[in-house]
This record gives sequence, C-alpha cells and structure tokens, in this order.
Amino acid sequence: MKRIITILAALAFSASAFAQVHITTPTTSLVISADKGKDARYLYYGKRLSDNDLNNLSSSGTSKMNIYPAYGFNCTDEFCLSLTHADGNMSTVLKVEDVQTSQESNSVVTRIVLKDTVYPFYVTVCYRAYQDVDMIETWTEIENKEKKAVMLTRFDSACLPLRVGDTWVSHLNGKWANEARLVEEKLERGILVIQNKDGVRNAQTDHSEVMISLDGKAQENTGRVIGAALCYSGNYQLRFNSPASSYHQFFAGICPDNSHYYLDPKEVFVTPQLALTFSDEGLSGASRNFHRWGRNYKMAHGNTERKILLNSWEGVYFDINEAGMGQMMDDIASMGGELFVMDDGWFGEKYPRLNDKSSLGDWGVDKNKLPGGVAALVRMATEKGIRFGIWIEPEMTNTVSELYEKHPDWIIKAPQRDPVTGRGGSQLVLDMSNPQVQDFVFKVVDDIMSENPGIDYIKWDANMSIQNHGSQYLPKDRQSHLYIEYHRGFAKTCDRIRAKYPDVTIQACASGGGRANWGIMPWFDEFWVSDNTDALQRIYMQWGTSYFFPAIAMASHISAVPNHQTNRVTSLKFRIDVAMSGRLGMEIQPKNMTDREKEICRNAIAEYKKIRPVVQFGDIYRLVSPYEGKNMASLMYCTQDKKQAVFYWWKTETMHGEQFPRVRMAGLDPDKTYTVHELNRIDKNPLKFEGKSFTGRFLMDNGLEIPYTNNADNTFDWSSRVLHLVAE
Repeated sequence: MKRIITILAALAFSASAFAQVHITTPTTSLVISADKGKDARYLYYGKRLSDNDLNNLSSSGTSKMNIYPAYGFNCTDEFCLSLTHADGNMSTVLKVEDVQTSQESNSVVTRIVLKDTVYPFYVTVCYRAYQDVDMIETWTEIENKEKKAVMLTRFDSACLPLRVGDTWVSHLNGKWANEARLVEEKLERGILVIQNKDGVRNAQTDHSEVMISLDGKAQENTGRVIGAALCYSGNYQLRFNSPASSYHQFFAGICPDNSHYYLDPKEVFVTPQLALTFSDEGLSGASRNFHRWGRNYKMAHGNTERKILLNSWEGVYFDINEAGMGQMMDDIASMGGELFVMDDGWFGEKYPRLNDKSSLGDWGVDKNKLPGGVAALVRMATEKGIRFGIWIEPEMTNTVSELYEKHPDWIIKAPQRDPVTGRGGSQLVLDMSNPQVQDFVFKVVDDIMSENPGIDYIKWDANMSIQNHGSQYLPKDRQSHLYIEYHRGFAKTCDRIRAKYPDVTIQACASGGGRANWGIMPWFDEFWVSDNTDALQRIYMQWGTSYFFPAIAMASHISAVPNHQTNRVTSLKFRIDVAMSGRLGMEIQPKNMTDREKEICRNAIAEYKKIRPVVQFGDIYRLVSPYEGKNMASLMYCTQDKKQAVFYWWKTETMHGEQFPRVRMAGLDPDKTYTVHELNRIDKNPLKFEGKSFTGRFLMDNGLEIPYTNNADNTFDWSSRVLHLVAE
C-alpha cells in the first residue's frame, strides 16, 4: 500500500519508500509520485484534497507527466531540459534520488532530487508552498558534478499537465503605449509559444504570465482557473504543447534562444521561479491570490501605502528649471499631494540633457538649469510639506556623453561591428554582466542618495533593448551567456542598492510598461503601466495588468487633454476616476489648469486618501470587462473584513440608443448593510441612491442603476462613477 506524505512540516524520506508527495496551501493540493529510483510524475493539481480522496487518487485517473522531462529517450516530445555532456552524449535520464522538506517562515519547501542514471548530474525540482496564501513557487537547481563542463541548451523552470477539454488561455500582449492588452484563445492541437527576447525589458510585448481556464472561456468570478507567472526580468518562453493525448503540457522558463549555457563542474544553475495558483472562483479569484502573495512576499513595501505624486514629464518634458520645479511643487502641495518627482532633463555638464540624444551616463547636475542642485529642490519640497523624487536611467548611455568617451568598452556591442543605437539615434545599453558596470550603476544611485538623503522616490527607466548580441566583458566562449549574465548583474546591483537604501520607493519604468513583471518587483515598489496616459486606453491596459498585479503596483496618473498620446479629450472626472483605480498620481502642468480644475483634483485627492487602503490592499472583483464589447467596464475592491468597498463604472463607448447591463456587485458580506456615497461628484444633483443603505445580498443580486451620463455643465462621450460603500 502506498505511503502518503503530506507536506505540512519537515518530513524524512526513506530510501526505500514508495511515496506520494502532497504539497498544500490553504485551499490547494499538488500531488507528485516520487518512487526512489523511478520517474517523478505529476498526479494532481487543483482544489485541496481530503485524506480519503488522496488515498484513492491514483485510481481516479491521473496525468503521470514527468515533473521535469529531459531530452534523450523520448525525442519526439517536448522537454524541460536538454544538454550535451562533456563526452558528446545528448541524452539525460533523471530518476528520483531523494525527497527533502523544510519549514521556512510561512512556507514549506519540498525538494525532489533527481539524478542521471549514468552521469553525476543532478536536478533538484523545488516547490515552496505558502501556508497563508494560495501560491506555490517552483524552480529547479541544476548541478554538474561531472569532471568537465556540460552545455545546457534548454533549462526550463517547470512544467505542468493540463487535462484536454474546453481549455482556454488568457495572456497579455501589446507594444509601446498599448501594453497589457488581453488575448484569449482556446488551446487546440499543436504548440502555442509566448515569449519575449528584448534582452532588457520583457513585458512591453508579451507578458510572462498566463491564466488557464479549465471550464471553457474564462469567467471573472466562476470556474476553475490556474494562474502562472514566471518571476524573471529577462528573456523568457512559455510553451503549450498539445500532442495527441489526453493532456496539454505547459512549460515555462528562460528563453533558450542564443543562450546555451556552459555549466562548469560543481556549478549550480538556478532557474527563475514559476508562481502557480489555483482558484475555483474564476479569473478574479486567481488574481486575488496573486495580489495577496505579491503584496506580502514578492514586492518591495507591498503593505505600505503609496504616496500621491505629481511627475514633471508631461508637464514640461526636458524643460527643467528651478523655478518651474518649485511652481509644480507648490501646485501639488496645494492640491493635497504628497510627493513631487522631477523627470528626465536635469543632468549633464559637458553635454546638457536638452533632448533624448545625449547625456545618459553623465549624472552630474546641469547647473544652468538647477543652480542650487538637487539639494535645493529637496529642501524646497520639505519646506512645502511634501517629499521629492528623481528620474534616472542608469543602465544606459548615449554616444554623446562623457561616459561613452571614457568607457566605450562598457556597452553591449558585437565584436568587430559598429554599435546599434536606439532612442534618439544615439542610445546604447551598458553591459550589466561587467562588474565595473555594476559598480557604476550602484554608484549612480549611491551618489544621488548620499548627496541628497532626503530623496524619497526614484523613477528608474530603461528605454532600449539589446539590439546587437555581444559582450566586451565576457570571454569569446561565453558570449551566449550575455542575456543571462545581464540580469544576474542587474540583480546583484539591485541587491546592493536595497541593502543600503531599503526605504526609498523605486518605480520600474521601461519605455512605459516594459518591466511589469514579478522578477523585478522584489526591488521595486511599483511600475509605470504605460507611457500612454489616455484614460480610455488605460482602462484596457490596467484591466489586463490587474490579472496578475495589485493596484498598489500600478502607477496611474491624471493627465492633460487633448491627451499627449491619443489626442483624445475626456472629462477631468473620467480621467480622475480611471487614475483612482490604481496608485493615484498626476502627469500634468498644473499652471495650465483652471482654478475649478484644481479644486476638482484637490477634492479627488482628499477622497482617494479615504479609500486608499481599500484600493491598494483590497481584494479585486472584476465585474464587466471592457473586452466584452458591452461599451462599459466595471470592477470593485473590497477589504478582507468586508467592511468597505469601492465600485468603479466607466462608459467606454457612446452609441445612439445604447443600453448597458445593470452590474451586480461581488465580494460583499450578504448580511451587512452598506451606505453608498459617490466620489468625485460633478452632477448638479446627487444620485438617487446617494446616502441610501442596501444589504450586500441586494447589491450582489441586483446592483444599482447607474446613469449613463453625468448631469453636469459639460458633457463628454465618456462618463464614469466611483462609489464608496461602507458597512453600517
């Protein structure tokens, strides 16, 4: 009879055992067959099993997919690992050697050690199961104990079987100024590949996260969903293989293209973590799991409220000067904001930063623009009762810069070829695999922070991809390590920065949303969703982003009209109501606003402060998707104790004779009574239900009738409502 190991605490593994390894979170189970000397195989992943069902699991019909298939003895199928041993043998056969478990804070780590049957070559497949959130992180540790180097040609983090049926995949795709657009497709026979090969930024096109619906096209609040996110800042590849069998196969890991890796003797290659969650409460349920895990374990300061800020970029672009910065500080302080961020254009001595064609790498202050330096601005902000932040792009340089003149050997460049330039026709990427470059990037931050200890916020940008493959630091026989070593160097540098400056808020910006991924977030507090600040388009982009990332991570700003990217004109209320669904900020020149507009923003900031804990730490319930073609979108956030909620409703299109669905709410306590208050009201008369009370059951069964337009002096094609619900 099989002995069942339930991973709830550290357990010993007998060398002669025939075991099922049961890995659990509060509501999920992952079960693996791990016989000593045999293949390790997946048996189950889904809702948590009872002891009885666990005992009889093998009789129910299971996938028996290898947990880490290697190339060589089933060459026609997909695999996680391929390599060439020193003697030229391209086959690898891995069998169970050991199973180890340990308790680490609020998680249990299970390590299934696999060994090749001939060579002293080991793969340890690791699982970290959190005991307070429904998330399992899995990764592999590949160890070479052979006498010579082996060449790894594929090294996935993990794989997972998916039962064939009406199975759908939801993933995110886009481009600059149109990031994180939702794509939904049914899994059919063949191979679906989702990947990014940018080299520096990996989220502006495809994202390394997917939602897998097991019960047909995904629904927001019903149905079984598996969510998966590869936590890596570099090139990645996700693959769905659907052979002529009863199971799809999902693989995730570093993209192997032009990245074969020479694993030296005694070296261990650790792959990125793949985060897995399961929910039977639809897409929103899986999102809630990601958000709780992310805030508690995966992002910098995930449980600290974010400040309301004004960023200078769309207000002045490169036209930075001391008086102008002071005026913007006055304006944001007068409207109740808490932080001012000076964006690009403040630096460059020999080559002043007047546009995007020069000066990156030369981080000395342009004294013609800022005679008092950054220190004067920090003092000015303090005097006005707000904090100060600054923009940098430390991984980059320009051909027109003192840095490039001194260190042309620091850039990424193919041997014997001219460098390929990017933004402005002159931008270049510094080689983060080079320890000297790592020291330089650390020093950029260290100098700014040590000289100006009052800086509260850093906007860290990255506006170019790796366009030509070549490291002037790595040896010629290790050029294929460039993509991997770049991000190892990036991680080492970020570790040093966070060790010395643990409290500073850092935003990940990369031509907009190019670094919206969980591989970045341990060092960063938030990311810039997109350079496109148009409120209407932001609804779509922030909707997709919310699948995996909480509102506290999504910088969302009120901007000017006509919008600088789309030229669209929307009401200030509409722009505010969209921005208030994320981390609220402003991207505007306040001196161009009317007194009435400033007053509206002042009121909105005050109201956002009241709901900030609900939005930034609450549970998301997406209600009506903008992608459903219903000409509107709606979502809400609820506190975990169900005492407060914030409901958002946006009209996304105006059609003559239009009719919208009445939106039923979700996530409330059916037995609590909630008083309704509209935020950011511009209507001449309050809504009929203003100040009225309704039970959570009524609001979830029926919803409230939302007027399609605002009854205000000026009307626009796009209208919106934000309701604050407070339990009595």
